[in-house]
Amino acid sequence: MLYQLDDNNLAFPSVNFALTEPNGLLAVGGDLQAKRLINAYNQGIFPWFSENDPLLWWSPDPRAIIKLSDLRINRTLRKAIKKAPYKITVNTAFEQVIKCCANAPFRNDDTWIVPEMQAAYVNLHQLGYAHSIEVWQINNNDTAEPKPALVGGLYGVAINGFFSGESMFYTQANASKFALVALAQLLTSIAVDFIDCQLLNPFLADMGAKEISRNNFVALKETAITKVSPENFWQARELFISAHSDTSK
Repeated sequence: MLYQLDDNNLAFPSVNFALTEPNGLLAVGGDLQAKRLINAYNQGIFPWFSENDPLLWWSPDPRAIIKLSDLRINRTLRKAIKKAPYKITVNTAFEQVIKCCANAPFRNDDTWIVPEMQAAYVNLHQLGYAHSIEVWQINNNDTAEPKPALVGGLYGVAINGFFSGESMFYTQANASKFALVALAQLLTSIAVDFIDCQLLNPFLADMGAKEISRNNFVALKETAITKVSPENFWQARELFISAHSDTSK
């Protein structure tokens, strides 16, 4: 049974009612107002739909996560990190990142990050729930004021210690990997154990993501949500990453 959400009620059905085909489809309808989105992520539910689809809500089984202790920083990536070719920041260009993710050149299908979704997550960012990691290439060009170019990044939603990754992009080698490593090391600093990746893909699998059952995911998510991040943890600033850390294998 597919649940139709009530525009006047922010409640979701239990994730146990999600369909097996298509995997994880739980509900249809509602809207993308901030309170509904926050309620959804609190339950491990996320919206995902194409431009011509109704608003669809998902809780797949299995669920993809990266345990931060299993994050893979291979030899090539370690060498790249040591060369420090990029500047990395958090929450300095959220709108740029989400637009770049929506128009990432490697996408072969229609993006689900439609203008309605972009506006909803920009609103979540302004409310302190959605966050971005930015990767910049500094172009000197013999100018007095070198201008950085955004060449990679990611964004997602954080409910206390629970971080659900939404999308990433890159236009230069390893830039999205730098963003993921930066996020992992940032979260590790406050004893967060995993990143929710929602659905597995080859890139995430190469970085150490694995699938777990929905029940196991819900248990991990409930623990993570109890971890309150320090004040100003997500403040806009530059981040520095290490090629050798507790998150690398």
